[in-house]
Amino acid sequence: MIKYIDGSVTAPQGFTAGGICCSIKPNNKTKKDLAMIYCDTPCTVAGVYTQNLVKGAPILVTKKNISNGTAQAIIANSGNANTCNADGEEKAEAMCEIAGRVLNIKADDVIVASTGVIGQVLPIEPIQNKAQALADILTKHGGTDAAEAIMTTDTIKKEVAVQLEIDGKTVTLGGIAKGSGMIHINMATMLSFITTDAAISSHMLQQALNDVVGDTFNMISVDGDTSTNDTLAIMASGKAGNKEITEKNRDYTLFVQGLTAVCQGLAKKLAGDGEGATKLLLCNVINAKSTQDAKGVAKSVICSSLLKAAMFGEDANWGRVLCAIGYSGCDVNINKVDVAFVSAKGTVEVCKNGAGIEFSEDIAKTVLGEKEINININLNDGDGKATAYGCDLTYEYVKINGDYRT
Repeated sequence: MIKYIDGSVTAPQGFTAGGICCSIKPNNKTKKDLAMIYCDTPCTVAGVYTQNLVKGAPILVTKKNISNGTAQAIIANSGNANTCNADGEEKAEAMCEIAGRVLNIKADDVIVASTGVIGQVLPIEPIQNKAQALADILTKHGGTDAAEAIMTTDTIKKEVAVQLEIDGKTVTLGGIAKGSGMIHINMATMLSFITTDAAISSHMLQQALNDVVGDTFNMISVDGDTSTNDTLAIMASGKAGNKEITEKNRDYTLFVQGLTAVCQGLAKKLAGDGEGATKLLLCNVINAKSTQDAKGVAKSVICSSLLKAAMFGEDANWGRVLCAIGYSGCDVNINKVDVAFVSAKGTVEVCKNGAGIEFSEDIAKTVLGEKEINININLNDGDGKATAYGCDLTYEYVKINGDYRT
């Protein structure tokens, strides 16, 4: 049984965190823009990253640092992505050295991440000047400050924490994430850091992350752009006291369920906070020929700019759903497709067997007027299922990205 609890990355045993304003952007005088997460013992660790060929320098350094399967801290900044810079790796390594020094750990036990504008040189001095002050304020209540410090155009902090029982012990997982635009995750600008006190080997932790990410973070799309800096890292302190998970057994299955709950919670928060968004969209596909077909259809629909715009306008233009299914490249019999829009205000069925059916436009508008809309698709051709997460497309999205750099 998974229990959702109040908390963040500091909910599991052993972890503290914090965030501080160090003015990486000179005009920023108040917003926290430097985050730190620390464990009082070395952790097993795993990570997944963007598949964009252009990768932020912090990814390259982090992959090198955690290649031995251990880490003890995370340092991350917002306001500058440290990407496409000649001195990028040097600056990322410097951030690790700074964190290592103020935390009294080895620099190569530090995970580093950056998010913000691409192609601008990262100033290291603000980080150098504030790192000690940040280390001095790390607390068990600092997860929220860390979540704020990694935000860019996000409008809300994204935190999730859960507990479950494994091997008779209470295991806790907590996570934070940021991401609002440039979100079409393929592992946006998406960063997510998850902590747990489960005892699990680095190999199985990586396996669990790989198993979970395909059904959660990789099913999000805000705008179809895959970021250069996507990083999802997880650290496990082992302090829950369960027998170490070293193989795929019942304990592993339970851990994956907990990790899935955290990742799904964060994925929904990311999608619902898309730049300029007013609605969270969930595309639920059932009875596909395969899970892969279900995923492909769900992602195709959630990525459709025309469908996203229709949802913003509260227009039940179901033809755009069929259109997106048709170009998904998946094995679908269009003549079997049923579509319905569902929200807290009810359900409106709009398509049966690939053809339109009569429905009330007034009821449809009421259903689509809610903040969370489900686009339910039944392919009636198998037992594959999947859910994709997205948001509507609004005027504000263009406004935000028209002058993002300047």
